[in-house]
Amino acid sequence: MKYISTRGKIAPIGFKDAVMMGLATDGGLILPESIPQLDRDTLAAWSKLPYPELAFNIISLFADDLPKQDLKELIDRSYASFDHADTTPLVKKDGVYILELFHGPTLAFKDVALQLLGNLFEYLLKERGEKMNILGATSGDTGSAAIAGVRGKENINIFILHPHLKTSPVQALQMTTVLDENVHNIAVKGTFDDCQEIVKSIFNDLPFKKEYALGAVNSINWARVLAQVVYYFYAWGRLPEQREVIFSVPTGNFGDIFAGYLAKRMGLPVAKLILATNENNILSRFVASGDYSLGTVVQTVSPSMDIQLASNLERYLYYLFDENPQRVQAAFLELQQTGKIVFSEQEVQRVQSEFLTCSVDESATLATIADFNAKTGYLLDPHTAVGVCGALKSVQEGAEVICLATAHPAKFGDAVEKAIGAPPPLPPQLAALQGLETRCQLMDADREQIKAFLRENAR
Repeated sequence: MKYISTRGKIAPIGFKDAVMMGLATDGGLILPESIPQLDRDTLAAWSKLPYPELAFNIISLFADDLPKQDLKELIDRSYASFDHADTTPLVKKDGVYILELFHGPTLAFKDVALQLLGNLFEYLLKERGEKMNILGATSGDTGSAAIAGVRGKENINIFILHPHLKTSPVQALQMTTVLDENVHNIAVKGTFDDCQEIVKSIFNDLPFKKEYALGAVNSINWARVLAQVVYYFYAWGRLPEQREVIFSVPTGNFGDIFAGYLAKRMGLPVAKLILATNENNILSRFVASGDYSLGTVVQTVSPSMDIQLASNLERYLYYLFDENPQRVQAAFLELQQTGKIVFSEQEVQRVQSEFLTCSVDESATLATIADFNAKTGYLLDPHTAVGVCGALKSVQEGAEVICLATAHPAKFGDAVEKAIGAPPPLPPQLAALQGLETRCQLMDADREQIKAFLRENAR
């Protein structure tokens, strides 16, 4: 399996090089040259496999330059850190299925990919005799999951940018209470989009990227998306009847829902993907009417989706534009110059054939948490509530719907308390954070200031 860039200007590379490159050196995102196809017999045979075994079967299709036994050991080690025997269990509540993706070390879906990516990095760096400085931006959960994936690992430093005071208090503590020498937290005076733009611009400074051996953990890294593809297959295999299914995905950066799109392209029987957003609804407008025009980020009770620039959309547009890298380049030049991308009527129709969408405001999010809890006794975090609300609004009765539960409700205790009048019970790993020493650098949204900090602290 070889990998290419959405912008068409890199020679095909193997899986290991794709993981290490992160953002393609031409500024694009990395994708496989072709998407493996799975027939119904294979899907049926794989449908009841334990999660690590299913992950090995799927990931090995894309990672044929890694010895199979080594890959298996990396996967097994990654999911041994989860606190549920099913890794990502599926539960049914109030007529919809909830896919619980929050049983990893930091209680968020990002652990599914970042436990594996941390182990992959350590393996590849040892194999190559190299060191790496990971640089990433987070709206909340990616940072803590990435830190948990690489803290204390050999040959790796990690630098995580988060928007100052714009994550939940628990999310901030999960990052800033990690005092390992190889972990550096930077609170940026700005939005997540500011953080993400700084990271992308630093990666696009190719001499700097090479000199400081920068690696990516954001969903610009192909391995992140690939690891997330697995749980779509796993959830479908746990249904009582394996028929066509709808997935509802709360998303801000388009990475999680793109993994579902890839699963569908591989042959998983997905009728539709519901793209659920909060008030920062650029992706919802894109699906509803082809309006992809940048707005101002609004702070909400679902902060991980407080995003305007969805970096993973580029991967989907590559396929929407019939794998034409010149059209992708032109679209992002247009976005840079005008603040929007214009789509043809035919392209909008094609998007709408694959996605449904729903934009859920704060009052509806809180009402969904309260109503769902009153009916079922089950607590949703505000991001999952956006997806559940989107599913209940968008889908006809009788359809099989799986809603992705992206975080434990205790990570967003203030929002849950607003909704139900009481804070959620704190799991032991979150309760233990209270009162711990923290370490974090507060900086302006200034690329040069952050590059200077990298120079001082890089391996």
